Amino acid sequence: MKLASLKHGRDGRLVVVSRDLTRAADASAVAPTLQAVIDDWSQAEPRLTEIADSLEAGRIAHMPFDPAKCAAPLPRAYQWADGSAFVNHVALVRQARGAEVPPTFWTDPLMYQGGSDSFIGATDPIALADEAWGIDLEAEVAVILADVPMATPKEKTAPFIKLLMLVNDVSLRNVIPPELNKGFGFFHGKPWTAFSPVAVTPDELGSAWDGAKVNLPLLSAVNGRPFGRPNAGVDNTFDFPALIAHAAKTRPLGAGTIIGSGTVSNKDPDGSPGRPVGEGGVGYSCIAEIRSVETIRTGKPQTPYLKFGDRVRIEMNDAQGRSIFGAIDQQVVRYG
Repeated sequence: MKLASLKHGRDGRLVVVSRDLTRAADASAVAPTLQAVIDDWSQAEPRLTEIADSLEAGRIAHMPFDPAKCAAPLPRAYQWADGSAFVNHVALVRQARGAEVPPTFWTDPLMYQGGSDSFIGATDPIALADEAWGIDLEAEVAVILADVPMATPKEKTAPFIKLLMLVNDVSLRNVIPPELNKGFGFFHGKPWTAFSPVAVTPDELGSAWDGAKVNLPLLSAVNGRPFGRPNAGVDNTFDFPALIAHAAKTRPLGAGTIIGSGTVSNKDPDGSPGRPVGEGGVGYSCIAEIRSVETIRTGKPQTPYLKFGDRVRIEMNDAQGRSIFGAIDQQVVRYG
């Protein structure tokens, strides 16, 4: 099934969305919010499935589905932890500045804890005060979890994955380095995070979901031009069970915790830095990566970061070309 949260108060109003993303049925009789569903998944899931089946069969009252009326599926969450599952991305960024990748990066996931008190919807503007901050998109996949006990081993984490979404984890590239130099991690460098209009249960992905990762291209575009199409199941150093086990190493994860994959990134088949879509490659999921490749190739970056007025689109289609999660489609605007 596919679930969304219409904009309503702080936590949205739960609806079930048709597979073709054209219709939605009110689900507030089952649970008022998606967080309430995750809190009591075993009770809510069969009732929501019944609504989803009735919606597909045309047996239930419904309304047109409009992503512009949606908040993020979880408009706020108890926890948002973003990993870096695609070490190729990290390796390229470090190579561009002449730094080696520590061996531990290939065995122990990177992860940061982001602000989760106020996410933005898939079509909401990315409002920021200064272009000089180096505004960047980051196209990712994320999972929403049920309660995960502390120290759960990787092999036992898959059943806790209840829903999947797409992510635009906005980054401010010129703000991040001074923050990291303080030795205490991100804060201002990671402002807004946006999610796809709908969150889907793993079965909606069919064979593309292998229980650990999504084996489909993640499509991104900037101002209508294709920017990236790397496969989220390729060059995936750490799958979702590995990321979940890492996050739960020293603490339990509460129901509604969101875990992100980090920027999806693929190598070229010959092992060289990835090529832009215009050169026949799979492109990139963030501007920082193409700038790193440009630096490796020519000695300096050429692609500018996002400016006010630029538009970003992130989407994932099934094997038949149908949108699975709906599109993240946002414009960068000046705050205030």
